Amino acid sequence: MKPAPFRLERPRDIAGATALLATGGDGAKAMAGSQSLGPMLNLRLATPDLIVDLTGIDALRTVREEPGHMVYGALITHADVEDGRVPDVGAHILRRVAAGIAYRAVRNRGTLGGSLAHADPAADWVNALSALGAEVEIAGPAGTRRLALGAFLTGALSTALSAGEILVAVRVPKVPASARFGYVKHCRKVGEFAHAVGAVLVDPEAGSCRALMGAIDAPPLVFPDAAWLFGGRIDAGFASRFDATAADAALTAAGLDDAVDRHVHVEVLRRAAVQAATLFTETRSAA
Repeated sequence: MKPAPFRLERPRDIAGATALLATGGDGAKAMAGSQSLGPMLNLRLATPDLIVDLTGIDALRTVREEPGHMVYGALITHADVEDGRVPDVGAHILRRVAAGIAYRAVRNRGTLGGSLAHADPAADWVNALSALGAEVEIAGPAGTRRLALGAFLTGALSTALSAGEILVAVRVPKVPASARFGYVKHCRKVGEFAHAVGAVLVDPEAGSCRALMGAIDAPPLVFPDAAWLFGGRIDAGFASRFDATAADAALTAAGLDDAVDRHVHVEVLRRAAVQAATLFTETRSAA
């Protein structure tokens, strides 16, 4: 099947892109790496009258460092992150996530901004960046604004972008040297979207832990203070106290009725906690 006919525009700046999208209204779509929109066009799941190709906007390819954050332009590709062409927020944290996304051909073109704007609940950046507490920067006809990723993701394949707005950058907090990040996903085969995602950002030295369960046909479940999943305290032995019953109850409360699905999600989260704990132990041993 081929896409339905559409008009293609390739602006050179953010203002030009937002103006085109505002004029096009509901019949306009922004396109970054085309790895999400392209298949939808081919299957005619999306039939826009106008596609605004963002790849000619150099301002969306920049990376800047701020106190406590790295800010990545929306057109930074998965491969840019995987290959270390952009700085990481911690020791191989984003690089590890990027390397596990689909296939190399997809990683060469797929972008951070495109993945988040598509808002697939099973997408790696949707989950990993939610676990890391990222924010997005948005530009539109009314100016710019910033949203926490949890507020930006309003549902499965749904975001808070208004008419004429585009996601221009992602602000990711730097991870302290004492913290470790566990990220595990369950797929039937390599390259497929995940059926369950678990992430744990833990700092036993600070006694803090942030956890996530994703790929649940909705925005991910994020627990900013996840000590209750580990017996109420975070220390070097936190993973051994993982409370599967509490995690299962959280999924039930979120509307996951299938016991087998819940079991898979809980097990994936447990493995993410073990991975984070192992990384912490290995680092301490090396020191």
